[in-house]
Amino acid sequence: MTDVSSIKAVYFVGAGGIGMSAIARYFLSKGILVAGYDKTPSALTTQLEKEGMAIHYDDNVNAVPKGCLDKNNTLVIYTPAIPESHKELSYFKENGFRIEKRAQVLGSLTRSHKGLCVAGTHGKTSTSTMCAHILHGSHIDCNAFLGGISKNYGTNYILSNSDYVVIEADEFDRSFHWLSPWMSVITSTDPDHLDIYGTKESYLESFRHYTSLIQPGGALIIHTGLEMTVDVQPDVRIYTYSRNDGDFHAENVRIDNGTILFDMISPLGNVKDVELGQPVPINIENGIAAMAMAQLSGCTAEELRDGMKTYSGVDRRFDFKVKNDRHVVLSDYAHHPKEILQSARSLRELYRDRKITAMFQPHLYTRTRDFYKDFASALSLFDEVVLCEIYPAREKPIEGVTSKIIYDNLEDGVEKSMIKKADVIEYVSQRDFDVLVVLGAGDLDNYVPQIAKIIESK
Repeated sequence: MTDVSSIKAVYFVGAGGIGMSAIARYFLSKGILVAGYDKTPSALTTQLEKEGMAIHYDDNVNAVPKGCLDKNNTLVIYTPAIPESHKELSYFKENGFRIEKRAQVLGSLTRSHKGLCVAGTHGKTSTSTMCAHILHGSHIDCNAFLGGISKNYGTNYILSNSDYVVIEADEFDRSFHWLSPWMSVITSTDPDHLDIYGTKESYLESFRHYTSLIQPGGALIIHTGLEMTVDVQPDVRIYTYSRNDGDFHAENVRIDNGTILFDMISPLGNVKDVELGQPVPINIENGIAAMAMAQLSGCTAEELRDGMKTYSGVDRRFDFKVKNDRHVVLSDYAHHPKEILQSARSLRELYRDRKITAMFQPHLYTRTRDFYKDFASALSLFDEVVLCEIYPAREKPIEGVTSKIIYDNLEDGVEKSMIKKADVIEYVSQRDFDVLVVLGAGDLDNYVPQIAKIIESK
């Protein structure tokens, strides 16, 4: 990783992001001063403070700890979501501090370890966390920097003495171009982040370039049917996968009474009777990819079976909060049309004869503008859709872009309503739900514990 021999302090500009916090935990494990700024407190920043990180919430250079103001021994790490106008980041730039993007730090790690990276528009957090869990419980072990909180470990970071490191490869701002993977899974290439890339072609080109970064002797495990061009170096092995076909795929799938079992077909040796510890249909495909990378890294069939059976999932990824005969409540981070489509299909497969309601908070004005018809089409697979206002994240409003453009394009026959986020709790209190999924990458998830409590009490 980034050489820490001369570093006495690490300062994070954007400390509370899920990817940033994993790196913060790495440096905390080194026993050096770790501090940072974030816009708002969260459960994650609270936990980081308990673990020893000093965090403040106003953009103020005077609030930066004195120990982080010596440019000779301080490393500054920032997320691309931070605007150029940020006063603290500007101060560090103007005063010659060593500044790196989060992805640069992870890139250093892939050059000192065998990087097992998972890229793709969606599915990468679940797949990378699954792979890390399999490996960590095997004779191989691994380090891991994950894009979500693993329910098995209560953290997004695993530290070990293994040569392997599992990393979620993020395409936002072309961050994954800093990596040098030993192996990589590519789950999907449905265009996203068009505010950064501009066009679908540019987005796909970014993935092409990413494949060229895989080290000779390594491997690419790519979902079947992707539109992108592969451009690997000599001696990089290429494998395909999906739920139903490819070099790695599932056969003999059995979904019954809340359990899912299948056989993994593999060129390295089939693995029979794999049971999903988190029995969600989309995890058949995610599991195939995770097991493929783990098997290529040397895991045995028994280690693969054990890892999959004991995998508990990731916070906010098909995250069940209530699950009984009368009510089901879950949270899902799905915020791209294809993710919502997969979420809807998985729920339909699990709950064939029940009424399924989706409560969705769109994420970003640009994404809503670019994909509102696709959002409406995917959401129309639910019986009922409840739309909240757009979560802006880093963006300013765009005239004419609101949740209503999704609402107006929902198909006939779908029950639909629009409510303000502030009215969600009252709305839930006055209604009854059979199966309710709360969708999106914004802050609506903060209401989920209360929603679950209300519905469970009905």
